[in-house]
Amino acid sequence: MKRLAIIATHPVQYNVPWFRRLANETGIELCVFYTWHADDQVKYDPDFQRNIAWDIPLLEGYNCRLVAPQPTVSRKTFWNLNNDISGPIEAWGPDGILVMGWNYLSHLRAMRHFSGKIPIFFRGDSTLLDHHSGCRSTLRRMLLTQVYKYVDTAFFVGKNNYDYFRKFGVGPEQLCFAPHAVDNRKFSSDGNRYEEIATDWRSSLGIGKKNIVFLFAGKLIPKKSPDLLLAAFKTFSRVRAAELVFVGQGSWEEKLRSQAHGMSNVHFLPFQNQSKMPIVYRLGDVVCLPSAGPGETWGLAINEAMACGRSVIVSDKAGCARDLVADQQTGYVHKADSQTSLLEAMQKCQNRDELVSRGKACSQFIDTWSCDAIAKQIKNRFLSAA
Repeated sequence: MKRLAIIATHPVQYNVPWFRRLANETGIELCVFYTWHADDQVKYDPDFQRNIAWDIPLLEGYNCRLVAPQPTVSRKTFWNLNNDISGPIEAWGPDGILVMGWNYLSHLRAMRHFSGKIPIFFRGDSTLLDHHSGCRSTLRRMLLTQVYKYVDTAFFVGKNNYDYFRKFGVGPEQLCFAPHAVDNRKFSSDGNRYEEIATDWRSSLGIGKKNIVFLFAGKLIPKKSPDLLLAAFKTFSRVRAAELVFVGQGSWEEKLRSQAHGMSNVHFLPFQNQSKMPIVYRLGDVVCLPSAGPGETWGLAINEAMACGRSVIVSDKAGCARDLVADQQTGYVHKADSQTSLLEAMQKCQNRDELVSRGKACSQFIDTWSCDAIAKQIKNRFLSAA
């Protein structure tokens, strides 16, 4: 039995499912070392502008330990996650470590400490989509090239992430594909019941059965460009009976409500917790992620929407676009910050039969982008190196 230590800041709803899958793989003993906090208590999210406690268990089904600084810190930065985590990890006796992000001092110290002693694996989802040239870019390249010298294997999540690792000196032989994924079963396993609940919810909102529904689910903040979606929808809805549903909260909520004043076909729903999301995505016929960034490294909401059998529209600044939407079988990619480009994509979504067919294609396609695939790739690479 080989021991793999994972270093992460805190329990994340997207990571925990594949942690559990990996913990159940034969030949591996897993322990996740959390460097910030290891609880599922209420936390304030500044983007949602509200306290959040996820309504799904995040600490069950795998072994984890807390190695956070004392006293605890309310918000993590590179400098304040500065405690020495190498000692507790070394005492556990790992045969390899998987680091989830280098951009905290404690994580970087651990990479440096274990370099050359045991295999170091790395997983992140950074891209070059927001890359700018100049002195800062040159310095960043020098820094990251040095950081990734500590890494034996990097698990890339998609094409944009692969390009990022290559730019900063990680060789192709060091790269292994472990897809960005969500717990597809959670979104698809009770699909018929979810569809019925979503249909009733749409009726309660006064949404006509023949109307095309565009859905935005997430933080109502500038980088997500919800205002671009609203502007494009205003034009679209002049020629086609349609509805737009915003699900979420954030700093731009009041601005959006003001811009949508008097529009009965624009609906605002508050933040919905994880257990409701399989129903939320089914409120829409098309799920939209019009983000302009910076920092939209992937967009796991698109994985979730596709697992719910929904077609998607995604901006070219979302990291997932090249992998999940590029061939137009599952949806459309629009140019970020372009209302015209977004409107053109929306205009291709007027035939309900086509949307249903594309939604089925989404479900089939995203099935291979799974937590099982992540776990198997990490297991195979780890056992071959340890």
